[in-house]
Amino acid sequence: MAILLALVSMCSTLVGGWVALRVGDHRRLVLGLAAGVMLGVVFFDLLPEALEQSPPPVCGVPVALLATVVGFFTIHILEREVAIHRGHEGEYGTHTHGLESVGLLAAAGLVFHSMLDGFGIGIGFQAGSSVGIAVAIAVISHDFADGFNAFTIPTLYGNARKRALIVLGLDALAPVLGAVLGTVIRVPPDLAGLYLGYFAGFLLYLATSDILPEAHAGKPSRAVLVYTLAGAALMFGVAALHD
Repeated sequence: MAILLALVSMCSTLVGGWVALRVGDHRRLVLGLAAGVMLGVVFFDLLPEALEQSPPPVCGVPVALLATVVGFFTIHILEREVAIHRGHEGEYGTHTHGLESVGLLAAAGLVFHSMLDGFGIGIGFQAGSSVGIAVAIAVISHDFADGFNAFTIPTLYGNARKRALIVLGLDALAPVLGAVLGTVIRVPPDLAGLYLGYFAGFLLYLATSDILPEAHAGKPSRAVLVYTLAGAALMFGVAALHD
């Protein structure tokens, strides 16, 4: 059952990628929606789960939140190293050639996260069928957003459409592989919490430092803001459904 539901999740991912592929001239709206979805995933999905599975606090601070800070500064340092931002607001709307690897790195994180989604389905069914089904519903719901971002992020950083489609395909297959692994392997909750916190920081930086400035570059648009809020609201609904 876990693998079957992971196949449904794969289809949801592909639909999300297809939507991102077909947006055409509405790129700024798509970026606004993607940023909202990513922020929603961070605050309504990843961080609550990470805190729930976090090891004992260090100096009163949950270890999962420390992992979030590390994830945030990891991508910040990587971007500084390849000079994506030079501290000038006029450059926010344009990414230079040769930075494709950063987009692929971010997309690889999404693929790995999708594999953990599938892994979660497998582990859920180890705990009981009702738990597994609840986890699967949440995964299927937000894997649409994963597919959307798996295509959008590589292209945002200058990757060719063909390469973005390959990433999308890998992201679609990842939860199936994760579900297979989740039926036979058990992971200590503490390690899962650390990873989720780290990846939350990763997405938080991408959404606030790259995607939102890109979405708002050029002529001001209230529609972009509306789409961003809609993306966050969508993920709040997914989180509520999960609960």
